[in-house]
Amino acid sequence: MHRLLILAVLVLVWGGWHWQATRPLRWPAGQIVDATPLQSLTTAPPFELRGFRLQPLAAFELDARALATERYRLDAGAALAPLDVAFGWGRMSDQSVIDRLDIRQGARFYTWAYQDPPPLAPAGIVRSSANLHLIPADAGVERQLLAIRPGQRVRLGGLLVEATAADGFRWRSSLSREDSGNGACELVWVEYVELH
Repeated sequence: MHRLLILAVLVLVWGGWHWQATRPLRWPAGQIVDATPLQSLTTAPPFELRGFRLQPLAAFELDARALATERYRLDAGAALAPLDVAFGWGRMSDQSVIDRLDIRQGARFYTWAYQDPPPLAPAGIVRSSANLHLIPADAGVERQLLAIRPGQRVRLGGLLVEATAADGFRWRSSLSREDSGNGACELVWVEYVELH
């Protein structure tokens, strides 16, 4: 009986810690991340990572708010990019806009829906948010990426890439923040990440 009580207490403590550590962070309405992703030319050569060949397409930096996160373990890209994060900047980082959207992730897509009227014109939502497939450069970066919570401000930098493998696997990053739908996500080799 004593062991069951200890186990129950441990489960409750762990549950409370897990809830606190993973719940979305809220910001005051009107507070935004007033930045847009930066993309520039790169001369970085192709390189190998975990059985994939990565071809750099552009240098990339982001300062944005995490809208949602999704961990992947079983799909074809999980060994390369174990985490997707939907990010918002500008108006899409405003809590009053986020609160009126139903934001979801799954199957490597980020989706949003709203009750009329939209909190922001749909074209503005597309231009001010993106789903990033995140490739950690090393174990330390991976730990930081996996610690991202919805609502958190994140700065990261690295390369937009195209990944290929000997078995014919191919995954190419979008190079535009204006697109949506299949192929619109950014595939990012993350060299550094800062959580705020």
